[in-house]
Amino acid sequence: MSEIQWLDEVLKRKDDLIKDLQSFLQIKSVLDEEHATADAPLGPGIKKALEYILDLGEKDGFKSKNVGNLAGHLEMGQGEELLGILGHIDVVPEGDGWSVDPYGAVIKDGKIYARGSSDDKGPTMAAYYGMKIVKELGLPLNKRVRLIIGTDEESGWRCVDHYFKHEEMPTIGFVPDADFPIIYAEKGISNFDIVQPAQEGQATGQIELLSFQSGRRYNMVPDFAEVHVHVQDETVDLEHSYQAFLNEANLEGNISTNGKERILTLVGVSAHGAEPRNGKNAGIFMAKFLDEFQLDESGAKFVATVSQFFDQSRGEVFGIQYTDDVSGDLTINVGIMSFQKESGGKIGCTMRYPVTFDIEKGKAKIEALVKENGFQLAKFTDSKPTYVKAELLAIGGGTYARALKHGVAFGAMFPGREDVMHQKDEYAYVDDLLKATAIYAQAIYELAKA
Repeated sequence: MSEIQWLDEVLKRKDDLIKDLQSFLQIKSVLDEEHATADAPLGPGIKKALEYILDLGEKDGFKSKNVGNLAGHLEMGQGEELLGILGHIDVVPEGDGWSVDPYGAVIKDGKIYARGSSDDKGPTMAAYYGMKIVKELGLPLNKRVRLIIGTDEESGWRCVDHYFKHEEMPTIGFVPDADFPIIYAEKGISNFDIVQPAQEGQATGQIELLSFQSGRRYNMVPDFAEVHVHVQDETVDLEHSYQAFLNEANLEGNISTNGKERILTLVGVSAHGAEPRNGKNAGIFMAKFLDEFQLDESGAKFVATVSQFFDQSRGEVFGIQYTDDVSGDLTINVGIMSFQKESGGKIGCTMRYPVTFDIEKGKAKIEALVKENGFQLAKFTDSKPTYVKAELLAIGGGTYARALKHGVAFGAMFPGREDVMHQKDEYAYVDDLLKATAIYAQAIYELAKA
């Protein structure tokens, strides 16, 4: 057999690949539990995206299976062993401040802009076309190849939990949801809530905090915050103070009046929660501003707790700073901040901890400090780190590689490229996706022929 020119095979299918990807990206596949049904357990958008990729696979001759509308797969080849490729079709909410339609999939300056273009619909489509090329070339395989499609990677991983209760674990596999060359270690991921019980009593202080809202997901740096307050001390010039704060922080925001209420908004910079320093957390900035005033007791307690995290993303707040040579620093992102005067507050965090970190001791420290301050630790989850010894790359993000017994994350972001996952104006270079497709096609063939 003559040597296969993988990139040439991709370029023959370039127009179809881009057209299919654009249609895929135009589906708003965000978790929508409010509109969930028995046959759309994560919402109609996610179901539509899952059906889209399964229908595409059926049309191209793959064996398809929908696994409870929570996951699915497309399969080719034969043999007892199974090569699994795990991608996900759910995306984080689009957030604010886009310069283009976040679901328009517009291409300009060689980039395709859309939520999910880099995380993870773009790489998943690249892996799909890699399989398609191997299939259409009629190459002999000694393993079955299965593209496993997840639908809840950005939230609770209900998809892979359900899938592997009903389907076999791949013999080997990879996940197109990270960087090239290969990710050999992923930090552990713990999500948890710090809950403030409702507090009765008269409002005292200069300002009464009525409500505070920022953030939609644990794994996103929030880019917007909105606060409602009642100014009880007429000598407080909230407007002048807020504008001065915004100017100093180089941020945009607004303050308006609704009867006795003042409504403050602040625009931050979104980023992936694995590295909070890449963004500007709108909620934390808002809390830092409010913490300069005398608030009512419950409001003061909430904003003081949130503002502790200002420029403190390495576990300093809980005294659990940690780093190792394998996977770097422990990081904590405050992704959800909500407070209502009548019902109390919640601070939702994601902690990415190094592979050698003792999570039980870390959790105990967090819980002790939270209780000491009159809060409660709730909904603590722990996805253990994964580590395959090799001289390659390590990341703080979490991929489906940790769901595999024998697998790694593999692409699709190339070295030197800016990581725009979970940010506004998320994009992927079209040429990079084409090259990734060629790499995946060759990898699938080499792994499945052996």
